[in-house]
Amino acid sequence: MRLVRVRLRNFRCYQTETSFDIQKLTVFVGCNDAGKSAVLDALAIFFDEAKLDSDDASINGDKTDVRIICEFADLPEEIVIDAGYPTNLKDEYLLNQDGFLEIHKLYNASLKTLKPSFYAQAIHPCKENINDLLLQTNQQLKERIRALGIGTEDIDLRVNTLIRRKLWRSTTDLDLNLIPIPLDKEAAGKIWDQLKKYLPSYALFKSDRSSTDQDAEAQDPMKAAVKEALKGQEEQLSAIANHVEQEVKAIAERTVDRVREMDPGLASQLNPRFSQPNWASIFKISLTGDDDIPLNKRGSGVRRLILLNFFRAKAEKAAEEKGLSNVIYAVEEPETSQHPHNQRMLMQAFYELSDNPECQVILTTHTPILARMVPADCLRYIGILEDGCRNIHCGTEDTYNIIAKDLGVLTDHNVKIFIGVEGINDINFLKAISSMLRNHGENVLDLEKLEDDGHIVFFPLGGTNLIRWTYRLAELNRPEFYLFDRDVAPPAVSQYQSTVDEINSRPRCKAVFTQKKAIENYLHPTAISAVRPDVQVSFGDFDDVPMIVARSIHEASQSPKSWLELSEEYRSDKERRAKRWLNSHAAEKMTPSLLDEIDKNGEVRGWLRTIEELM
Repeated sequence: MRLVRVRLRNFRCYQTETSFDIQKLTVFVGCNDAGKSAVLDALAIFFDEAKLDSDDASINGDKTDVRIICEFADLPEEIVIDAGYPTNLKDEYLLNQDGFLEIHKLYNASLKTLKPSFYAQAIHPCKENINDLLLQTNQQLKERIRALGIGTEDIDLRVNTLIRRKLWRSTTDLDLNLIPIPLDKEAAGKIWDQLKKYLPSYALFKSDRSSTDQDAEAQDPMKAAVKEALKGQEEQLSAIANHVEQEVKAIAERTVDRVREMDPGLASQLNPRFSQPNWASIFKISLTGDDDIPLNKRGSGVRRLILLNFFRAKAEKAAEEKGLSNVIYAVEEPETSQHPHNQRMLMQAFYELSDNPECQVILTTHTPILARMVPADCLRYIGILEDGCRNIHCGTEDTYNIIAKDLGVLTDHNVKIFIGVEGINDINFLKAISSMLRNHGENVLDLEKLEDDGHIVFFPLGGTNLIRWTYRLAELNRPEFYLFDRDVAPPAVSQYQSTVDEINSRPRCKAVFTQKKAIENYLHPTAISAVRPDVQVSFGDFDDVPMIVARSIHEASQSPKSWLELSEEYRSDKERRAKRWLNSHAAEKMTPSLLDEIDKNGEVRGWLRTIEELM
């Protein structure tokens, strides 16, 4: 299952019901105390990774109605509720109006004992005698169908699913409406027991956690590794334990004999006992670097960076042990204690992690520089209104502008140029090509270092939104360079032509089009094959390279489904992943000669020269 929406009501600062759409990568942005952490904590409670307490109820809200609502897509095609008979959520009328599974976790925080109740909000039959079938036992269902005079010769009366289906199909007007269906009462409890097996695993990395090598994320994977290693040595360890036991017992018995000589009464009370050793507890592990400095003696940024990855390792292992395929990684303020280079590295890692079909990533930040590194549709800005309510801006073209206005565009004044591109993949391409040319002795800008030093700021904003930024950036009195994909072959006019003209009318601003379809068309097929030998492709200047490569990878995998048989969503997901590694890994395999061959007009070097001239 994939989480697609979260709604909170009477939970902390969210008194009125507030909704958040959740994507593969979702970044919550807002000032301190805006309510970013509340969303992540609510999810931890929903997925049973934390417990709700009375203080989580909104101060001025209804304490009897504290609820956390999660909606899920990518639902299992089949689910077994009873008698080993498969059914599905649609046939059981357990989906909401959007076709999602909507689960409510409800608390009465006015009580001393806080125990949640569960229900699904679904478009469900409401007609009398068929509106409560999911709550009925097998005996009750059989009594119901007989009382209504419906024939049962063609169904197995031991299977509740078949009885329900027969009752619903024998009714002319189901009177379908959106209603709550309890999942923690009577027979419906079996449904929740089955659904829990498909829920994602949730892992939360808090911003205020300790960062030492004794932290849970550091210790648990190491302890697990010790246990795994010991499993293969059980026979030898048992022999050692038996030898030690015999030796110890011999000494103990001799000691008792000596005591008996002095005090027979006391000796009769002494019995030697031997406890089997806990071998795993013997091994104490700390993490050190090449210089033998323990992790807990390293800088806070290094400790946090390492522990973030231990957090990932632990979350993946927990998901495997639970038999769950999907994992939601929730990380508070990943930029904490990190150098700007590490911040960008972390964001890139999370961005790539979210591309895994089995992963979702949810981040929080109040740093605008970090927010600009992800596409606008991934952003959720939480603003605070005068009455204390929250105003949520979800991934629209105005989201960047709102963030810039409320939190500020930049945190320093070292910037020498702004570079606007359509996406983060374009940034990866430009930095990879810049690094490659420099490694081969060409005198071009080191974009990676310039960004680390704060002299360059990239904005991966998407075409139509770039023009909005030009007006705001103009006030900062810095040069600007923009690179747009042409998308269409001449003489057709690009959809961004008016934007390019507007930018070029301003001083110290330059906007250019690629002379090919997109930036991936400047990658040589040889560089692509160097990363994936199973991908042998050729393409023209206006071919869709990510699609061609994604299709080639799919066909090389010998999948039983052809490319065209895949759903449009699945094909798009494969194309996004191909686009990502093309602009990073394949770009790293480029050479000056390959670039000369694929870019006969020298456009790429020209972009780098233009940036240098503007600086």
